[in-house]
Amino acid sequence: MPIYSLPPQLIFPPVSHAEPDGLLAIGGDLSPDRLILAYQSGIFPWFSPDEPILWWSPDPRFVMHVDDLNISKSMKQVLRRQQFDIRFDTAFAQVIEACGRTPRPGQAGTWITEEMKQAYITLHEKGLAHSAEAWLNGQLVGGLYGISMGGAFFGESMFAHVSNSSKAAFITLVQWLKARRVSLIDCQVHTEHLESLGAEEIDREEFIAWLQDELEKPTMQGKWEL
Repeated sequence: MPIYSLPPQLIFPPVSHAEPDGLLAIGGDLSPDRLILAYQSGIFPWFSPDEPILWWSPDPRFVMHVDDLNISKSMKQVLRRQQFDIRFDTAFAQVIEACGRTPRPGQAGTWITEEMKQAYITLHEKGLAHSAEAWLNGQLVGGLYGISMGGAFFGESMFAHVSNSSKAAFITLVQWLKARRVSLIDCQVHTEHLESLGAEEIDREEFIAWLQDELEKPTMQGKWEL
């Protein structure tokens, strides 16, 4: 199938038109309205600094149901000892900056470009993008950020400067979301790290149907507090 070049209008092709690797469309912009429509449609941007904006909807999709969260014995001990001070939405820009600077296995650079940073900071200011942070001795040492809509949380990236810090932030966030009737955690593509925590691959069609159900729930918009 052809890769769609997006027009100026806010529109995406059906996700069923994506390439086998999940690439769906090229171009457009990272305006809040386009990003919101993308996530509501099961699409996300992912591109390198030397590339145009690329939009993806992979099949299968890597997701987690909050009931499937797996907490190892060692992580239960970390959480019980309160090794980290977990906070929400107190350092969003620092989290996304740290995610962009953290080296990734098999990646020479980062997809979190300056354009991407500003786009998600704007969504954070609108109360739709959130960070979960792990602090140790007053220093930000781990965390993640993502988008919240309805009963779905779309995880974007995470980082850890201290062992178990990002896991502690993620587990705390999932438990907090579960208590507020958020059921779907979108992890986008497979990682062993998140698989160990309970994420799994499902068919894109199943993901889209689940997503549409979750979008019927009200969005927890605004600053989150733990």
